[in-house]
Order: sequence, then C-alpha cells, then structure tokens
Amino acid sequence: MKSLRGYTFLILVIALLFVSTCERNVKRKDSPVYNETETKVKYNHSPKKSEEPIDFGMFCGDICQESLTLQAPGESINGKVGLIVSGFFPYGLGTRIMAAETVRKYFPKMELVIGNGDSNPVIQSSIVDDFISKKVDVIVIDLVEKDAVNPALERARAAGIPIITIDRWTPVDVLSLIKADDVEVGRKAGQHIVNLLKGQGNVIELKGTAFSTTTIDRHKGILEAFKGYNDIQIIDSIHADFSTDKAEQMMEGILQRTPKGQIDAVVSHADVMTMGAIKAIKAAGRENEIIVVSVDGQKKALEAIESGEIDATVAYPIVMPMGIFAAAKTLAGEKIPDYIELDAPLITKENVAFYKGKTGY
Repeated sequence: MKSLRGYTFLILVIALLFVSTCERNVKRKDSPVYNETETKVKYNHSPKKSEEPIDFGMFCGDICQESLTLQAPGESINGKVGLIVSGFFPYGLGTRIMAAETVRKYFPKMELVIGNGDSNPVIQSSIVDDFISKKVDVIVIDLVEKDAVNPALERARAAGIPIITIDRWTPVDVLSLIKADDVEVGRKAGQHIVNLLKGQGNVIELKGTAFSTTTIDRHKGILEAFKGYNDIQIIDSIHADFSTDKAEQMMEGILQRTPKGQIDAVVSHADVMTMGAIKAIKAAGRENEIIVVSVDGQKKALEAIESGEIDATVAYPIVMPMGIFAAAKTLAGEKIPDYIELDAPLITKENVAFYKGKTGY
C-alpha cells in the first residue's frame, strides 16, 4: 500500500513539473525578448524606433532638418540608391561610411550601391553610366569636376534618374544640391587670416584641383575677404590638388625660394593639403613665423589646432546623413528644395574641444 501511494505521489510530482515547464515555455514564447517576429521588427526599425528624433548632425540647421524630414516611415522606403563619392581620401571615406550607417540605421529596404570616383572624372563618368545600366532609382554624387562629368549626368537625366549633388555643384539641372557655401567658407578662412595678421602680411594659398567647384568657390571667397586690405598680398597661389604629398613638396619649394620673414601666413583649401604644408614648415624650422588657416575640420586638423600647429580651420561638413535622407524623400515622392545649405563654423583653439569627434572624418 505504501508502495502504491509512493508511485502515485511520484506521478503527481512529475505531472506538476511538466505543467510548470509548459507554462514557462508559453510565457517565454510570448515575451518580446524571444518572439522571432518582434525581433525582426526591431531589426527593421519598429514604429517606436522610427518615432525617435533623427540625428542630422551639428551642421544641419533648422531649415535643413525641416527640408529633409521624412513624412513616410523609414521602413517603407524601398529602392536602389547609387552613391558616387569623389575619392577615398578622408572626406570621401567619411561620406561612404556615414552613408552606409544611415541606410543601416533608418532604411532597411533601401539598397545602397557605392562607387569611388578616385578623383578622376573619367572613372566617375563611367560609374554614372554603370548606375544607369543597373537602373538605380536615385543618384547621389560628389563630383570630381563638374565639366568633365556633366555629359554622364545628362545621360542619367535622359534615363529618368533623379540626381542629387552633394559637396560640389554643377550647371546640370539636378533635383537638389546639398552643401555648405564654399564661397562663404573661403571668406571665413580669409577673414581669419586678416584678423590674425591685423590687415598686413604675405600669404601663400594652397588650392585644390583646378576645375573643382570647391577650389573655384573657396578661392573666390578668400579674395573677397582680402579685398580692401592692400597690405595683404597673396605672393604664391598653387594647385596642390587636395594631396598631402603634393602640398608638402610644393611648400618645400616655396620655403626654399622665399627667405625667412617673407611669409606670414598659409591659407589652405583643405586639411589634407594643410597637413603636408605643416610637415614642410616644421622641417624648415619656420613654424613660429607662419600662421596657418585651413578648411574641412578633419580629426588630424583638430588635433593640430590643439597642439598649436594650425591656428584655425573652417569646418566643412560631410553631407551625410543628409544625402541619404534626400534620396529617401525622393523615393517616397516627397519634394525637397533645389538647394539645402549646411553650416560651416570656424574652429579655433578656443572652441576645438566642442567639435572634436563630431565632424565625421
């Protein structure tokens, strides 16, 4: 009898354990942590996540943000976007990385194809033609040179592909241009030179590639800043083609043929060239006599401002995530302005700590 009661008790215990296990499994299956469908929704940006404010970065002001804010949910954006950067130097690499991150974070159904223009308009034109053949829905492009690539852009327009230009402009009729004002960027750099020199001194100008709209506009802005200051002279203006090595070599030559005390400042169109010029200036032992003002806001330049090697740089923002959001709005059939201007603040030793780690490259 005892044996029978023992078996009965054992069966009851096993039954209770089985029921308890089943209940736990049901709860586990219904929990958001373990529900496969819920996990997939979270990965594809759930409605709750899409309601979070979009981080457009510190250079996209109120008007810029209003222009690029999507009405449609990010999860609904479906299409192929072709991004063509001008090269894989720091600015181009930053553009590529930030574009991919934006798509991954906000647009799970968007297909992003990236082409490297390699600072060559022929290569960039061939990428445009390749994207036409791949039937991309939108092209976002940072032009190497406007004139050489324009025919390819016209072919894309003829194929019915909307074009969004970033960083550099073109006379081709594109859907939108998103960038900081390079004339104003050059003007800020030039004006800071004027202030530091107190309106008097000899200046070396390091320019980018000859036919780049960036070079053309920044040079124009620098000249505008110097206008009316007859005691400020640009004694040498050279194309270093946005190259660190070329800028170093050219600066070496300038320093060799220009005696000490005859160069008061260097104004450079881009940090990549500035870093090369600094090498030459330091090698010549003339860092204490030459003021250096740059453009871009790269990490190395901000570190050089902290160390005193560069006096200032005008931040030129990477046009991301703005370029991808413009493409998303285009895919959604939402209108965007034909020009969206980004901010370009002057960075000096006094405010460099605020901008460190926030410029994107």
